[in-house]
Amino acid sequence: MTPPLAHICTPQPLGDWRHLLAVIWDFLRLSLFSLGGGNTLLNEYHHLSVDQYCWLSSRQFADIYALAEAAPGPSSMIVGLLGMGAAVQEGPFWGLLSGVSAELAILLPSTLLMVAASLSWNRLRDAPVRIAFERGLGPITLGILFAVGLKILRISDHDTPAYAVSALVCVLMLRTRISPLWFMAVAAVLGGLGLVNR
Repeated sequence: MTPPLAHICTPQPLGDWRHLLAVIWDFLRLSLFSLGGGNTLLNEYHHLSVDQYCWLSSRQFADIYALAEAAPGPSSMIVGLLGMGAAVQEGPFWGLLSGVSAELAILLPSTLLMVAASLSWNRLRDAPVRIAFERGLGPITLGILFAVGLKILRISDHDTPAYAVSALVCVLMLRTRISPLWFMAVAAVLGGLGLVNR
């Protein structure tokens, strides 16, 4: 049986400007497709960092995702952590430069596009094209977020108790108004006690 690509590819070094510019270009291109927030691109982030550039393992990616979600701030903060994680072995300078560059690359184009759209969006308030556009994007964004949820399950849950905890949290999130912070705290305790393993 052939091992997964992540185990046979060689990590791309970010210790030179050529590789760093290639990474910045990748995140600049992705920025304009982040409909519904940064998490909608999680599958592509995983593909770039685990399969294409081989910077991280799937487990490391899941850890970085958890860290980005637990920290205050936008969900696209994961990109800065991925950039930093990709280059930190080259030294602190490259780690910081890569992290900041990746974060700016993912935020800048989409922010400029949203500012431009916001300035003219109110003029199209009753236009059929605006109504159709907004109605069409809703299901697309929900579908992408559902696919992202499945991706997170696949890369972070590897045993029956972990899947059971994920399913229970999903049901409770949909049926109650309990803060997600409680779920994170309980999951951390279960992991710390060794009751749920990855």
